[in-house]
Amino acid sequence: MLGAVIGDIIGSTYEWHNVKTKNFELFPAGSRFTDDTVLSVAVADALLNREHSGVSPERSYAMWYRQYYRRYPHAGFGQMFSQWAEADTFRIQRSYGNGGAMRAAAIGYAADSIKELKKEIRASCYYTHHHREARRGAEAVALCVFLARTGASREEIRRCAEKYCGRRLARLSEIRADYMFDSRASRSVPPALEAFLESDSYEDAVRNAVSIGGDSDTIACMTGGIAEAFYREIPAEIRNWAYSLLDVGLKNTIRLFARKYCPDFPR
Repeated sequence: MLGAVIGDIIGSTYEWHNVKTKNFELFPAGSRFTDDTVLSVAVADALLNREHSGVSPERSYAMWYRQYYRRYPHAGFGQMFSQWAEADTFRIQRSYGNGGAMRAAAIGYAADSIKELKKEIRASCYYTHHHREARRGAEAVALCVFLARTGASREEIRRCAEKYCGRRLARLSEIRADYMFDSRASRSVPPALEAFLESDSYEDAVRNAVSIGGDSDTIACMTGGIAEAFYREIPAEIRNWAYSLLDVGLKNTIRLFARKYCPDFPR
């Protein structure tokens, strides 16, 4: 869970100033958490408080998204999401963007089975990303987290990722030079999965993700969530730096979630 947040923060300064190399400054001035972190934590909060919500899972997720949007209105939300969050009713949006996937890591940590994971992803996407492409992207990220957390090998995760993406994942070296910003789930989730698959540590995974260019904070957020589940540790220097940029509310929810769903991971 924290791995996704850190990926977002590291990628935040490179979203509009892309780099095409892994040799970049990890902690530049201006690094911050964005809507990727806010909604990832909103999903975690929804999972932690589900039994007390008294509403359907679909409505519960939607309520938490709106609550977090109101807490952090300047976190960089897209116009389409902002319009949905500010509306008077819970209308369904048929977005095929990567917003459902960027916030999906917590579901991969919390789910006890693949069946449960798919059910939660459907609920989490119901109001904001009611589109097969967006849902499949979210399922791919959450399932990779789930497999990594439960001890699957890198090759098993690759097979699963390619099944969900419907094609062989292109190597980063094949796409890096020409890759540009694209928030469609089908065009941003596969590179995020490949960034993890080509890594040898948490930091290396996030550096891979940022080096692609494009939607850097979101790609690194997706990659980071999977990488933490697989490697089970984040260097203390990186972890402490990220915590220094979060407010008390975000830190408390992240720690409560980690205590419940990944108690053996460093916090």
